[in-house]
Amino acid sequence: MLEHVIHVHPRPVRAWRRRLPRPLLLGVLLALLAFGLWHASGTQVANLGTVQRMQASGVYSAWAKGEVIVLVRHAERCDRSSHPCLNDPAGITLEGSQAAAGVGDGIRDLGLDAADILSSPEVRTRQTASYVFGRAVETQDWLMRCDGTFADAALAHKRAGHNLVLVTHSGCIDQFERQLDVPGGERDSGYASALFVAKGPTGHPRILGQLNANQWRKLVSRTGE
Repeated sequence: MLEHVIHVHPRPVRAWRRRLPRPLLLGVLLALLAFGLWHASGTQVANLGTVQRMQASGVYSAWAKGEVIVLVRHAERCDRSSHPCLNDPAGITLEGSQAAAGVGDGIRDLGLDAADILSSPEVRTRQTASYVFGRAVETQDWLMRCDGTFADAALAHKRAGHNLVLVTHSGCIDQFERQLDVPGGERDSGYASALFVAKGPTGHPRILGQLNANQWRKLVSRTGE
């Protein structure tokens, strides 16, 4: 009678450990631990999609003090969509213009009496800004330079006691988040989304959170609830 021999394969982790010299294994484990600690300690971007989250994050109180920078990404661009263009192929789609108008309802609900508003000069950002604010907005070239200088430029344009709204590009928002230690998996800005950053008296910026374009309608006229 033949005996059945059962071969038990070692667990992949144990096999991996046996193949690596002990010093190298220790180095790999330390690297993984360091990466985990870095990711855990990185800045997280909160979803601000409810009134309660806006309040808890401090957006309303910081806005009332004129301490907020809002980075708004342009609406859906025409040259990367099958949706009908608004008018200019270098600009946004008709659907994007409607999303931008909804963002405008939300931002006006926060209050723009003490707000500086600037836009990138690209067609898609200028069109987005005009639908957000119902008028043409001052443009400045640095708002389309999405490099390592962007965050410092944005912070330098923030005036004490005045909120600052910047209509810009996803690459520029990504650069700002990088400087504030947001991990790669957290850096994601959709069309017409808004990143809220507080810059208080200390001058040190901190991210309050992000709103997607379709979340603004939930926040409009919150005082009437």
